[in-house]
Amino acid sequence: MAVVAAATAFSPVLVGNAYAFKLFGITIFGKDEDENLQVPDPVRYDVDLETGTADSDLKEALENSSRLVGDKNRPVSGDLGVVVKARDDRDRLIATLFEKARYGGVVTITIDGRNIDDLPPNPTFDRSKPVPVKVDIAPGPVFTVNEVQFGGDAAHRNPADYDLAPGEQAGSLAIIKAGDTIVDQLKSEGRPFAKLTERRVVADHSRNTVDIVLAAEGGPVAPIGEVGVTGEERVKPEFIQRYSRLQKGEAYSPEALRKAGERLRALGVFSSVTIHEGDALASDGTLPMTIEVSEGKRRYLGIGAQYSTIDGFGVNGYWGHRNLFGEAESLRIEGAVSRLGEASDLGDLDYSAGILFTKPGFIHPSATLKAGIVAKTENPDAYNAKLITASLGISYELTDQDTISAAGEVSFENDDDAFGNNNYLTFTLPITYDRDARDDRFNPTSGYHATLSAKPGYEFFNGTIYSAFEGSISGYLGLGAEDGIVLAAKLAAGTLIGGGGVQDIPATQRFFAGGGGSVRGYGYQEISPYNENDEATGGRSYVTGSFETRIRITDTIGIVPFIDVGTVSDSIAPDFSDIRAGAGAGIRYATPFGPLRLDFAVPLNKYEGGTDYGIYAGIGQSF
Repeated sequence: MAVVAAATAFSPVLVGNAYAFKLFGITIFGKDEDENLQVPDPVRYDVDLETGTADSDLKEALENSSRLVGDKNRPVSGDLGVVVKARDDRDRLIATLFEKARYGGVVTITIDGRNIDDLPPNPTFDRSKPVPVKVDIAPGPVFTVNEVQFGGDAAHRNPADYDLAPGEQAGSLAIIKAGDTIVDQLKSEGRPFAKLTERRVVADHSRNTVDIVLAAEGGPVAPIGEVGVTGEERVKPEFIQRYSRLQKGEAYSPEALRKAGERLRALGVFSSVTIHEGDALASDGTLPMTIEVSEGKRRYLGIGAQYSTIDGFGVNGYWGHRNLFGEAESLRIEGAVSRLGEASDLGDLDYSAGILFTKPGFIHPSATLKAGIVAKTENPDAYNAKLITASLGISYELTDQDTISAAGEVSFENDDDAFGNNNYLTFTLPITYDRDARDDRFNPTSGYHATLSAKPGYEFFNGTIYSAFEGSISGYLGLGAEDGIVLAAKLAAGTLIGGGGVQDIPATQRFFAGGGGSVRGYGYQEISPYNENDEATGGRSYVTGSFETRIRITDTIGIVPFIDVGTVSDSIAPDFSDIRAGAGAGIRYATPFGPLRLDFAVPLNKYEGGTDYGIYAGIGQSF
């Protein structure tokens, strides 16, 4: 199966003889139009960078920091432009050497054979060929920490806690980070005016060591004071203040301010959010603050399209409003049609239409009310279902990592499947606990994500009482420099209890596996128990597992070999009599909003006449 998706956010750019393909404003390949603008008085140069005795890591760092090397295919403006770029490069390269604790390093740059320090104010070079630029770097020895003195309110702290123990490499970034960390720690104690009063580094070139002095002043302890709001237009300022959860009298902490900003940005109604701290304490000893916001557009509209070699073409569209009544209430109306060109008649197309309403800060700032009604048809190989579902629920943030949600759902469903044509009217009460301890939701390198859910239900036509229980956990472990390799694993399981038989439960609530969300290489919901007529029935239990090795090749490109396994059983506990596995590899392209994903997988033990392979695309990692 192959899938290609397109939307209004995809933008091909054609300028003259240049070409580019942009995705969400990011140039994926080709030349951006901005890169083809005329440079006044263009001068081209050749650069030769020699790193002397530098090891491979240092050599790579120096090459990456050099703008002469990175921009070697771009002309500069005028002869003086070559000199300016070279002088800037020397500063950047020296800073890189300091970052690597090479305080005795020397960077010498010559242009057309002359040292840049010996060039006249307005040099001229032979432009009949690219101007030769030579960069010679003598890295020098690695300097280590000799003595560390912490003063003021930083006294009595252990330098080893800041990677500054004697004998450690004395990289400049480690020293700067230590000072910043001390200030952050003092501020976390409720001291908003904490600052670094001294940062001194003395290098001893005879012994290749450095002595470090760091001193800080904590200032007074002050709780949060009055919180004002500016810049609002249609969003009520009292809602902004309440939803930020910055309450007068509570302890000051930078973390509380950071989380307040994140909460407000996540509402989607603001184009920017900035929290300003007062320059001085109020008369009552509290620290006044101001939340400055800029509101974005309230209404939005979008369309999209996708193509699958199995399911044909599909189109979707949506309209939304982000601030209905002044407290960031959102309304979204959406619809989609798929299987165009593949379905034999209009009745076999997949349709969906829905209206969704969300009310953040319902009763309590941590609570969100959600309501919706969705009508759709589903036509996978296993069944044809027509259903309409109405839901009303609430989610509550217990902590920054823990959320619990509960809802009531009423659904009418008509199924045509292995058990014939049947109608179902169900009422369910889904309850979910979610713990998200990942460092990044779109591209995690550490932490874990776990969910537990219970969904008790009652089917009115047959008087069937049943319950579904599911759980999943995924974990991540970064290895190597800057987590260049990430091991990722996920395990999920579920069981259905109650009811006289699986046919008493609607097809959309039974368990299937296969496809991009579970076992890649198999068709969507292809993994299932089958009856004597070789018809998929869906099961009462399942277990799936996935393992990936995410390898970063460059700053933007990565490869991901993976294997998925899964089984679906008739019984309430998996019997593992039919385990299916798929394996493959994927490509990742890093963007500011998460990696673009393209995976190819094949089934290792395919069904007779089943899917031969699968191609899956999306934004963010697969789990």
